[in-house]
Amino acid sequence: MRVMHAKVAQVVDLTPALRRIVFGGPNLVGYPTSGVGDEYVRVLFPLPGEDRPPLPEVAGDDLDYSTVVGDRMRTYTIRDVDAERGLVTVDFVVHDGGLAASWARDAAIGDVVGINTPKPLYDPPEGLQWQVLAADNAGLPAAFRILELTPEHVRTRLVLEVAEESHKLDVPAHPLVETTWVIGGNGHGPSCLDEAVRGLPRPEGTGYVWVAGETKTLRGARKHLRRELGLPASAYKALGYWTADAERWRERYAALDEAVRDELAAMWDSERDPEEIADEYEDRLDSLGL
Repeated sequence: MRVMHAKVAQVVDLTPALRRIVFGGPNLVGYPTSGVGDEYVRVLFPLPGEDRPPLPEVAGDDLDYSTVVGDRMRTYTIRDVDAERGLVTVDFVVHDGGLAASWARDAAIGDVVGINTPKPLYDPPEGLQWQVLAADNAGLPAAFRILELTPEHVRTRLVLEVAEESHKLDVPAHPLVETTWVIGGNGHGPSCLDEAVRGLPRPEGTGYVWVAGETKTLRGARKHLRRELGLPASAYKALGYWTADAERWRERYAALDEAVRDELAAMWDSERDPEEIADEYEDRLDSLGL
């Protein structure tokens, strides 16, 4: 694990809701991409009055989060890497409010952020024959990159939810892709992504379902895949990329009794199956209205 400064080299508006920012600089030459479509990084943003963020220390294979100065770090997937030229591309959802969205909306060539080396999550089983990639606007860049890296023989069902027709993008070419666009969600109304995943047929053969989007919506999708369909953990990945009304959610979480917060944190301090822990954790959040 390494963490380094990177400069904005290019800014491109892809849609009214998605801005592409290409980072460059000598620190990114030879950038160690995993080559997996949804690899993610921590991006550290400068706070008002800073021209660049201070970099945290590294602890083994991760950042030492106790050395991150202030609330300046957010998680993003990488859209593209050109290690030879030292370029790393990240697509940002732009919206009102939020540290990262505000920074991305005003980003200019030469601006500096911190970025670490990436980790992947997409992990399909051997002998993959088909996959479902379902995402809202926040997960769309990773879904597209996964599709670009998918072998030609793998049938792919792409389900993408965007707030408006103008937020659609051209889908990367693949000989066996079927795309469904859903209009809604994304903080502008109720999401239909959970319902869309529930309504998809399951083909025969070895498959994998990858879903990324708003956290609470993804809880429902994960419950469907794990509990109703009974899929093993190796057959799906459900990833919460953002939380609707996050500030209010954090306030409600912070207002919980200290014993309850300790109980929730202690769930993860275990050697049990992570999926079993996630079941228990999500059920407890639901019971608390979170």
